[in-house]
Amino acid sequence: MLFKEIAYGPIHSRRLGVSLGMEIMPLEHKLCTFNCVYCECGWNESVSHPQLPTREEVKAALEEKLSTLSSQHSALDVITFSGNGEPTLHPDFLGIIEDTCAMRDRYFPKAKVSVLSNSTQLGRPEVVKALRLCDNRILKLDAATDEMMRRIDLPVNEHLRVQTVMEWLAQFDGDFILQTCFLRGEHNGQPIDNTTPEELAAWYKAVETLRPKQIMIYVIDRKTPEEHLYKIPREQMEAIAAPLIAKGFDVSISA
Repeated sequence: MLFKEIAYGPIHSRRLGVSLGMEIMPLEHKLCTFNCVYCECGWNESVSHPQLPTREEVKAALEEKLSTLSSQHSALDVITFSGNGEPTLHPDFLGIIEDTCAMRDRYFPKAKVSVLSNSTQLGRPEVVKALRLCDNRILKLDAATDEMMRRIDLPVNEHLRVQTVMEWLAQFDGDFILQTCFLRGEHNGQPIDNTTPEELAAWYKAVETLRPKQIMIYVIDRKTPEEHLYKIPREQMEAIAAPLIAKGFDVSISA
């Protein structure tokens, strides 16, 4: 499932409301630093010179869409960057976010600017600066152990460690939304399950260390590139959330 337009929708997001999607990765294939087994966009493709929309193209597409929606008196809750890979990979990501915030203020001042990121580019100061301009920094941590992170997210950088991601996330002093997909199954003969007592204990510890302002936990909802994955039941998701809710954390469940 790939997005074929720079600005698409609005669509109704199960987590964010009425959302105008922004695609700043290639429109023909996925480009990401992860190769998650559950990604609705499929597997990464090997492309030597990926074609990204320019900052000017993104600005023009967004302004055209916002102008039309405004003239139609349409509702808009959020402008969301996600799509066909990792949006923070774009070399003009900071400039794109600056343009977006300016146009949001002009056309839909009550709308939020949100970015869904896999957290792998948080070692770059310009990415952190851009994310600080956004209303919602929705940052991934699918597992709190190195082995399970590698099995679920299949990072392109095989040396990436959870501790490094934790240090990057800590830069926001809890002013971000932590996002985790819970699932089980197998890939290439290796079991995948971030709901075991051991995995949950490590994840709870990470949450209590980072203390994000909100936590979004969700399950697979669409076709996945790895076929041998299973959806976690709602009851189990509620059980995963319960200890954190009891400690005062704001946890939302999409299941």
